[in-house]
Amino acid sequence: MNREIDVEMEDELRPEYDFSQLAGGVKGKYVERYKAGTNLVLLDPDVAQAFPTEDAVNEALRLLMQIAQRQKANQSLEPNV
Repeated sequence: MNREIDVEMEDELRPEYDFSQLAGGVKGKYVERYKAGTNLVLLDPDVAQAFPTEDAVNEALRLLMQIAQRQKANQSLEPNV
């Protein structure tokens, strides 16, 4: 069932938009600048299932930060033996 279908796309661009005359384009030119201005992360599927919304992720991370701060405070109060 390998049929070949001829589909002609209607060219909606105006003649003055001739992209073949453009030169010097660089793919990914601004990717580093973009990465510096965003804090998006990709969660693994198991983590995304446990924390399905951005609010759930933020709440879990804030709780983890509080636990780490308390643990650090408790360690500084313990006398060195």
